[in-house]
Amino acid sequence: MQGDSWIGRLVIGGILLFLSFLIVPVFIFYGYLVRVLESTIEGDSEPPEWDDWGGLVVDGLKATVVGLVYGLIPTVVIVGIGAGLIGIGSAAGNDGGGLLAGFGLATILLLIPVLFLVYYLVPAALSNMAVEGRLGAAFDVGMLKRVVLTSDYFVAVLMPIVVGVVINVVAQVLILTIVGGLLVPFVMFYGQVAVFRMFGLAFAKHAPTDGGQATDVATTA
Repeated sequence: MQGDSWIGRLVIGGILLFLSFLIVPVFIFYGYLVRVLESTIEGDSEPPEWDDWGGLVVDGLKATVVGLVYGLIPTVVIVGIGAGLIGIGSAAGNDGGGLLAGFGLATILLLIPVLFLVYYLVPAALSNMAVEGRLGAAFDVGMLKRVVLTSDYFVAVLMPIVVGVVINVVAQVLILTIVGGLLVPFVMFYGQVAVFRMFGLAFAKHAPTDGGQATDVATTA
């Protein structure tokens, strides 16, 4: 809500989420969140403006690719292995088969911690991509380790969970009325910008600048 044009930013963001069923607005929205990361890491205290719409779409597509690579690949591998073990065990039909099926189920249950790990890593990956301007930067293991193993980043990842709960409660209350329901996309946009601001601040504190030192960004959202 900082800056003179915050109402306009909020209105545009809410409208994009309201039109998310058209798909393209989703990519624009994701691109804006990447831009929030970039501006935060660069030290800006005011959210970015809505401009360079083509660039927003491109950044949104990149963010989608990053999320798919981090989330879809391990999911497919784990579910594939688990389903295979369950199928073999069921076909065997004896004690050994039951044991295999049990291992298969346990393998699929590994998705829970794996997906949490994905949720933990993706914000840092997107932050590095936003700073470097390259899709490959999202997979820079050395940089990610430098950031994600810090307590600041750990807290920054946990806080959005709290924000998400609060936003969802507000949304559930608003949706009880027609007028309130129309406000939900705007509330969701506000919450997402706040969350990505937190991610950017945590990343900026430990990511090196061109000079090799961590950036010094104010810690107030």
